[in-house]
Amino acid sequence: MRPAQDVTFRPATRNDLPEIVRMLADDPLGVTRETPGEVIPDAYWRAFEAIENDPNNAVIVAVIDGKIAGTLQLTYIPGLTYTGGERAQIEGVRVTSDRRGHGIGQAMINWAVEQAQSRGCRVVQLTTDRQRPESIRFYQKIGFRPSHMGMKYHLKAD
Repeated sequence: MRPAQDVTFRPATRNDLPEIVRMLADDPLGVTRETPGEVIPDAYWRAFEAIENDPNNAVIVAVIDGKIAGTLQLTYIPGLTYTGGERAQIEGVRVTSDRRGHGIGQAMINWAVEQAQSRGCRVVQLTTDRQRPESIRFYQKIGFRPSHMGMKYHLKAD
């Protein structure tokens, strides 16, 4: 297996979407809320198009030897706090199950932080579910700190 330093990053394309959805579904929480399969539901295509058309949003894939090894979404949020500083939000971080534990996740987060820093962001933030203690430990190990309590209000789907 190739080491994480052989990872390259690029914006995801429409052709990548089925693999991205498979990665999002490939964990105990994702399997309850994602719909992978031969036919990708239209909602994923609409969301991807909206992200692709938003200059403050990107779905990124990590690639090793021409194959997708991971993904994340990086969103830039303008704000008045931090003296009008922009922040970067990292979401949907996943590594393919056969590549977990090989430094790819850390390479992905390092890459996202570098992108945010080069853009002049003041804060990089992310959320992870409390039911993912391994993820919490991972993010803390690489320097993220639990500074706020995140709250969600789930709306019913149409």
